[in-house]
Amino acid sequence: MEDKPTLVKLPPGFRFHPTDEELIVHYLKRKVSSSPLPARFIPDVDLCRFDPWDLPGDLERERYFFCVRSAKYPNGNRSNRAGVSGYWKATGKDRQVLRGGQVVGVKKSLVFYKGKAPSGSRTDWVMHEYRLAAATTNGGGNSMNENWVLCRIFPKRKSGSGCEREVELRHGFIDFMSRDRARARDDSESTSCVTAEHEHSMESGEEDSSSSMSRRET
Repeated sequence: MEDKPTLVKLPPGFRFHPTDEELIVHYLKRKVSSSPLPARFIPDVDLCRFDPWDLPGDLERERYFFCVRSAKYPNGNRSNRAGVSGYWKATGKDRQVLRGGQVVGVKKSLVFYKGKAPSGSRTDWVMHEYRLAAATTNGGGNSMNENWVLCRIFPKRKSGSGCEREVELRHGFIDFMSRDRARARDDSESTSCVTAEHEHSMESGEEDSSSSMSRRET
């Protein structure tokens, strides 16, 4: 296995969380056209020579890589999705990436399977592969550059961990406030009922008192 590519680390406190549009327009498009990148945080990697857990970077976070797509067969258009101990398998439909209503790229989702296709075992590793839209690459760059893709690789989030745990806590706070509001509303309704009953009993008492006084006078 070849040496791991050099990975530039961000200063403490900084996070790299680009949108799909930003990845396409500001990184992949510039890579294809050999233009300067906004920042050199994304290394070049041949994904066929690595398993996802052997790639550089924090395994618990999203990692980004540039990769040149290679053909699975000499005369075919299918990409080589093989890894060292498994393969990447596409899942779902490709999604268009838009900018101002115009299609600038395509996003493909893949899952890593250990073993040989088609009987491999599914893992929790997910990849989002970004490529430029056909209209974006026509007339610019060479055929080699146009084969560049940008990959986001990460482990599938497990319930109760990471961002999901933060969302659960946030929802719990909202639910707690809702319960407080509901409890306050119930208390208010209960108070109203008690007050109404009290007033009704007072009125009944007054009526009874009036009736007894009338009987005595009679």
